[in-house]
Amino acid sequence: MPVVFNKNIDDQTILAVWKIEETEAELLASLQLKQHELDIIASLTNSKRVLHWLSTRVLLRKMLDTQDYIDCQMDEHGKPYLVNSDTHISLSHSYDYASVIISKNKQVGVDIELIKMKIKSIKHKFLSDVELAQKQIGDNTNGLYVAWCAKEAIYKWHGKKGLEFKQHIHIKPFKLKEEGSLQALVELPAGTRELTVNYFKTKDGYMLGYVVA
Repeated sequence: MPVVFNKNIDDQTILAVWKIEETEAELLASLQLKQHELDIIASLTNSKRVLHWLSTRVLLRKMLDTQDYIDCQMDEHGKPYLVNSDTHISLSHSYDYASVIISKNKQVGVDIELIKMKIKSIKHKFLSDVELAQKQIGDNTNGLYVAWCAKEAIYKWHGKKGLEFKQHIHIKPFKLKEEGSLQALVELPAGTRELTVNYFKTKDGYMLGYVVA
């Protein structure tokens, strides 16, 4: 399992990315799974989805550096969590990559996406006219993916249903780079909050965004 990116964001938070090169059998051999987890795997009809599910759990195990059974479940909103643990986690995957972020004291969210031109056909679905008017987003494929990954990471950070990308998450103007950060205003039930989202583009055409707050 080649880890291609590993970063200590702070002394309590780690982000890692790795390229999925293992077979399903190899990934299974690295995990201790119980029947309810095997049932989940059996319900996944697409072989790539199986690899994604397994790879995020194997990476999580390596990041936590434990040989003990890790009980990773989903709550009623679909947010992953560790049973009997205060560690916050977020998982993401896209094609040949998986990413996990963990933190002992902060909420986290991560999203990784393979960059494709087709995002231009759906940009109006997740961005407001004000956001699309920003020159670094507009018709720029990389900028569109930065915005998408940022909003997806924020959604995962919040971890509750009802947060709409276009209506509730607003990307402020930023300078587009291969690696950088941006500010976003998020309309939450408790009030509006400003969050920093960090992002970077990989050499082989993926975009990743993450938030820690």
